[in-house]
Amino acid sequence: MIRNVTLEEISDGRLYGLNDMVKAGCDDCQGCFACCCGMGSSIVLDPYDMHRLTRGLGQTAAQLLVDKLELNVVDGIVQPNIRMGGEYDGRCGFLNAGGRCSIHPYRPGICRLFPLGRYYDEDGSFQYFLQTHECRKEKRTKVKVRRWIDTPDAARYDAFVKDWHGFLKILQGKLTDKNAKSISMMVLQQFYLTPYGEEMEPEDGFYPVFYERLKQAKSLVEEGCV
Repeated sequence: MIRNVTLEEISDGRLYGLNDMVKAGCDDCQGCFACCCGMGSSIVLDPYDMHRLTRGLGQTAAQLLVDKLELNVVDGIVQPNIRMGGEYDGRCGFLNAGGRCSIHPYRPGICRLFPLGRYYDEDGSFQYFLQTHECRKEKRTKVKVRRWIDTPDAARYDAFVKDWHGFLKILQGKLTDKNAKSISMMVLQQFYLTPYGEEMEPEDGFYPVFYERLKQAKSLVEEGCV
């Protein structure tokens, strides 16, 4: 999701890599749930997020879209996001009565990042930055970025994020009034609604299948079939 702000406005002015230390540790957050409330449609899922959720919850993407997820247009393309409101007004639908995340082991990438964000260069590569006005915790501890995002094979995951972001940029450059719907339907069907396989860890059930689908989708776009 494109944000029209500068790094100076929202961060400490530094950029971080996977092996850098950053003041993001919130002492298990103690359930303040400030980062899980009033987020609107901003918790957008990428295909790996959907894979994690469906495997973790034992539900299909279609089942989750009934009440836990919803579809919204993000930079011209329809993508799924976590539905806010749920049982507790204005909060993430996955929060429990104690204000704690009920899907923490398979929470989406945006949630894993918080209070970090990603800063993309023109070539699609990115570094991490620390958002300084989002977390209520005043005295945060230093933690390695790799550990904070809590994802197996972080370098491979970063490569996936870069490739997915790059593909979305390609699609956005191809969007017209005539093909916007067909492009969104292709993205949803190819990358979200169709399962990736049974394996969760190691990630052999996701990455090879994702890249095969990405190759096919790029061919469809190049040939003007969507």
